[in-house]
Amino acid sequence: MEGSRSRRRNHHRAGALSVLLVAALSIALAACGSSKSKSSSSAASTPAPAAGGPGASEENILGALYAQALRAKGYKVTLKDNVGSSEIIYKALTAGQIDLYPEYTGVLLSAVAGQTRNPPNATAAYSQAKAFVEKHGLTLLKTTPFFDSNALATLPSYASKHGLKSIADLKGLGRSVKLGAPPEFATRFEGLPGIKQEYGVSPTFVPIAIELSYKALEGGQVDVQNVFTTDGQLLSGKFTLLADPKHVFGFQNVSPIVRSSVLAAEGPAFGETLDKVSSLLTIKAIQQMNAAVNVEKQTPASVAQQFLHANGLS
Repeated sequence: MEGSRSRRRNHHRAGALSVLLVAALSIALAACGSSKSKSSSSAASTPAPAAGGPGASEENILGALYAQALRAKGYKVTLKDNVGSSEIIYKALTAGQIDLYPEYTGVLLSAVAGQTRNPPNATAAYSQAKAFVEKHGLTLLKTTPFFDSNALATLPSYASKHGLKSIADLKGLGRSVKLGAPPEFATRFEGLPGIKQEYGVSPTFVPIAIELSYKALEGGQVDVQNVFTTDGQLLSGKFTLLADPKHVFGFQNVSPIVRSSVLAAEGPAFGETLDKVSSLLTIKAIQQMNAAVNVEKQTPASVAQQFLHANGLS
């Protein structure tokens, strides 16, 4: 595959590489670029939305952002969505079937590394995740400023009526609280087991599909609903998030994971491009892009294109 770099002298193609970009999404990249006197072709892919994790739109936006930024640098990228869970994607990465993917640090530690206790802060989560992947011949690139984690939301009227500011305030309401969330929320520590253990909260659980979260809350089907901190719907001001001071829901910044051999072969520009994209992803930026897809019904590809163009990356 020849891209804009093919006009350079001494350009030739190396073996195909696979790159995986974001947890909860799947992207397959086939990139052509040059490193000094040679170039290689890379492929990237990302996992399907993890159960109990952020919705598909965010993962598709992230995949489009990283893929388009690489294309702008001369790489030919083929994007494949919803390849599988983080566990499946990580195995593909370590097996050499793919070369890169963006992952949530908290998901990496809990779902892949199997940790049962959350780190005390985002910096510790990144350090632990980085140490884990390096054991497998991988490199964790820089993390995004934004983090996306589970959260519990309610309507302002319900929060005001019951004096709710944090998850702990639900304890006194007992089983009268109807809490909605995906089925997996009932069994994962970052769900019912965690809030029961850390806050003593034992609500009545109502299984709700991710895409119906806000409809269930606004329609009165539930009193409190599991949502995600970067959801575009939260920009409306129609919902109140309950604080999680004990960090049951962990820290979920995004960092691309790359096979170290691929990073070395592609040269500094490859990782620098991905790091530049990551550095721009504030919580406000990702919320606005999520809203553009989920509320305004724009495509993830077009939203990513607009963002990269506005920031001089396309």
